[in-house]
Amino acid sequence: MQHILSNIKITINEKLYVKDPETSDLGRNILKNSIELIDKIGFEAFTFKKLGEQIQSNESSIYRYFENKHKLLMYLSSWYWSWMEYRIIFATANVTDPIQKLEKAIQIVTENISEDEATPYINEQLLNRIIIEEFTKTMRTKNVDDENKAGFFLVYKRVINRLVNIIEEINPNYAYSKSLASTIVESALHQQFLKEHLKTITNFSEKDCSSAFFIDLVKKTIL
Repeated sequence: MQHILSNIKITINEKLYVKDPETSDLGRNILKNSIELIDKIGFEAFTFKKLGEQIQSNESSIYRYFENKHKLLMYLSSWYWSWMEYRIIFATANVTDPIQKLEKAIQIVTENISEDEATPYINEQLLNRIIIEEFTKTMRTKNVDDENKAGFFLVYKRVINRLVNIIEEINPNYAYSKSLASTIVESALHQQFLKEHLKTITNFSEKDCSSAFFIDLVKKTIL
């Protein structure tokens, strides 16, 4: 599957960037180093000035690609969820049993992430840590409704709706498929956050994968 994914061009909403960063060496360098810097110092402390210093380029060159750091974080989030969606698509493409399909999809959105090296300028392991720590900041803003209308969260919602479709395939009479699917995705991030920072209120250690827990939870809920 990694070989197939390495040949896929992930498409991001054009409203999130001024110039597509994947079309130039500088743009790809901005993506690579922004992930490393946000992971290191956090999104609040991250600035284009600091990023420019890290890539040894003028701050103004970064603004040629992104209007502001919020749009950059939105871009990285969209890339991550697009990558997740492709992984779900290929993992479930030839699976006919809906229970197995559900297990595979849940496994993908809840497992510990390792860098797959398919995209050298995107470290998926670091990006996963950023999503765990910072993704809520893309939505918890006063502009969330306008940004939702602009399609900024479309791919994130597609990931959830793929789970919705599988749940409804298994049990079309279950009344809360959307709430359950969104709970899986959000709770998976939350459990990853807890096992890293608030270890006394989760049963998982840092190296544990929570997939078995979520598979068990969903199957007991809908079956």
